[in-house]
Amino acid sequence: MDERKSIDNSPKHDLATKHEKRDWMTKLEAVSGKKIVVPGFMGTVYLLLDCSGSMGYDSKLEQAKSGAIGYAKDAQDKGFSVGIIQFASQAELVLTAQDGFFNVNDHVEEMTASGSTNMTAAIKIAIEMLTDKSGSKVICIVTDGMPDESDTALSAAKEAAEKDIDIMTIGTDGADEQFLRNLATRREHSFRVSRERLQHGIVSMAKLLPAKR
Repeated sequence: MDERKSIDNSPKHDLATKHEKRDWMTKLEAVSGKKIVVPGFMGTVYLLLDCSGSMGYDSKLEQAKSGAIGYAKDAQDKGFSVGIIQFASQAELVLTAQDGFFNVNDHVEEMTASGSTNMTAAIKIAIEMLTDKSGSKVICIVTDGMPDESDTALSAAKEAAEKDIDIMTIGTDGADEQFLRNLATRREHSFRVSRERLQHGIVSMAKLLPAKR
């Protein structure tokens, strides 16, 4: 009896159960044509991490990675699915938002700093990934400078707002505080921190996400 209880409570068993539930839900959604919202599910958030060349100085990218890991954990605890997009000269979807808790370490550890700051492309990818999602939809942008094209970045942010996607911003070093405020959906969702506080600042942004019902 104790042995069976031990097996049922094992991490592998829990993982298998989650996959079975996810498969069942996927089939039911396909039949009904509607998104099934799991109790406690709040929404989806995409972290957009600046990986431009300047992020390679003073351990800023390492702080951003550690901050992303902490942010993801806190967001997941609040019932959010978390995805990651990196941007430099180009933008790349690193991790598609997933339900439940998972470790993001493997998805951020290989990020390197180089190139410019194509924030616009990153926002557009996030919009594409979030448009059909249910619940709260959030983009959190981490950067240390101005984007390659500020006008197109602001235009993309406006498009996100029209699709009920909230944008949070946190900047350091050369990031323009006023630009970050203009980019964010709400003024109180935009911050600028010293490079030494970047990791802490990113993790703290998760506190702005709505709490689990």
